Amino acid sequence: MKAHQKAHWGYNLAMMFEQKLITWYEQNRRHMPWREDPLPYHVYLSEIMLQQTQVDTVRAYYARFLKAFPTIKDLANASEDQVLKLWEGLGYYSRGRNLHKAAEDIVARFGAEVPSNKDDLLSLPGIGTYTARAIRAIGFHQKEIAVDGNLIRVYSRLTEDGESNLETMKDHCESYFLKQLQKEDPSAFNQALMDLGEMVCLPKGDPLCSACPFNAICQAHQKGNTASFPTPKKAKEKREESWTVLIFVAGDKVAIEQRPSTGLLASLYQFPLQEGIRSQEEAQKGKFAVQSCVDLGKTAHTFSHLIWHLQGYQIEIEKPFKEPGLLWVKKSDLKKRYSIPSAFAFYKKKLLEPR
Repeated sequence: MKAHQKAHWGYNLAMMFEQKLITWYEQNRRHMPWREDPLPYHVYLSEIMLQQTQVDTVRAYYARFLKAFPTIKDLANASEDQVLKLWEGLGYYSRGRNLHKAAEDIVARFGAEVPSNKDDLLSLPGIGTYTARAIRAIGFHQKEIAVDGNLIRVYSRLTEDGESNLETMKDHCESYFLKQLQKEDPSAFNQALMDLGEMVCLPKGDPLCSACPFNAICQAHQKGNTASFPTPKKAKEKREESWTVLIFVAGDKVAIEQRPSTGLLASLYQFPLQEGIRSQEEAQKGKFAVQSCVDLGKTAHTFSHLIWHLQGYQIEIEKPFKEPGLLWVKKSDLKKRYSIPSAFAFYKKKLLEPR
């Protein structure tokens, strides 16, 4: 076959791939609020929220954010505390802080319009290669492939690519799908691939191959070894820490403190902590007159790299005491104003529930 014939044949195969994918997508796509009105700001907001978070969880947060901050300018004009309070429960709070900083940057540098240029997007806090490509493809219809774990799984099974180096695999995946993207809108093409990976080409050897539009050309499916692709990674062991949570209550006031501006749960508010699991007697030692001390029990919270083992006590005292960094706030403010991370949700609920 001559070179120009091979090129034409390859082009036709790509067209067939596109048609199959888009036809499947039109019949099976997930309906999500940011897809119904895919303005660049909406795409940007949803992509940041969807990092490390399930779609069903994001829906409510996305709606709440848009109601509070309908535009980038509204988001930029808010305080960081307001943003983090709305983010409460979503986890990975650096995303919320970066979202706010980037909004301020977009207003200052780009006239309150999300930029379409790749380098401009990458210059914003919290936006990496994947998010920049997703914004360009979905929000601006630019020819990009937003490569994530779902797309790598689809690609590696289609081609039986067993590459173990993640960065090399990303390059292979991007190159493969860019060749398939010929005439279709990059927005629909990328979202179709995302849905295929999320809904059909499932992880851990459980793909729904009978529902896949590409089962006839999928090499891993044809050979019955989908569980081998992508190459399984060894899970890293999580570090473990133990903390005692002290909930000091004086009348209608409760003591909280703000975490450091860098590191884990940066700038968020928490109940005072003591390192290690302390006894009830140890928890009551201090320069305050204790009226009662209630054992709130043990719980644990898992981060991506760390497990916290927690023991909590509610300590009723006569009056607030002074200590550097300690804030005494109304219980109602814990609901409205201060963002307490979900690591402490177990104890926050016990504090606020009626007795």
